[in-house]
Amino acid sequence: MAFIKLAIFGFIALTVVYWSIALYARSVRKERLEKSFDAANPGTADKAARDAFVAQGMAAYQASFRPKLIGLVYVVPTLAVAIIAYLINTN
Repeated sequence: MAFIKLAIFGFIALTVVYWSIALYARSVRKERLEKSFDAANPGTADKAARDAFVAQGMAAYQASFRPKLIGLVYVVPTLAVAIIAYLINTN
């Protein structure tokens, strides 16, 4: 029963970590796109063009491999606990 509680609370903690990392990565990417647009178009106050550029960049980001790597937040600790439990129980 204790292991089930550990697994439940562990996955809740990993979910919090996952969403924190995902939101941070998206905000950094969005900020980088906004700065890139501002550097390429100095003095332009066209908000619609900037929003379209950022939206297109964010869509490309979501389709890339990088946001999928954040899913390793679940995989790596789960594998580590499984390997440690296996090694402890085989000795």
